[in-house]
Amino acid sequence: MQELPKPWFDLLGYKKTRIEEAYYESKIAEEFINEGLLRNAAGKAFQAWKALLGAMLVDIRDELLKKYPGKKRLRGKKVVEFADWLIAIVPTSYLEELSLLLGKDVNLITKLALAVHEYQYNGADKDAILSPFRTDEIAKINILNLLEEVRARLQKVS
Repeated sequence: MQELPKPWFDLLGYKKTRIEEAYYESKIAEEFINEGLLRNAAGKAFQAWKALLGAMLVDIRDELLKKYPGKKRLRGKKVVEFADWLIAIVPTSYLEELSLLLGKDVNLITKLALAVHEYQYNGADKDAILSPFRTDEIAKINILNLLEEVRARLQKVS
């Protein structure tokens, strides 16, 4: 298995690999949907979006360096730019604000991805307390919507 290139070593290789990851995660999500494994599909759809965000963040690296100055110490003694660490990890806790830097449309899709992610862990909830989706059918439609957005953006990203 090929190791993911790190953005601080090979920015374009990292972007290419994340695009491939988004494609394959979305294909697996579709297979899970076809098998009726909706919560597994939700996880893969979320991972596809997160990988795609990582690829898109490469294009605004200069903006990220300004907005997130400083360094991040990795395991061992390696120190990298905090912005590069954000690009590499795309932490879920930063998804909202990172997506805002990529535009309103990306932010809205990120909100959908986060709702799908919440469903992955909690399943459907008829009272919509633990999950944003009251039924599995509503979740399925939202997962399919997220996958449609991933596919559309994969065609635009280079």
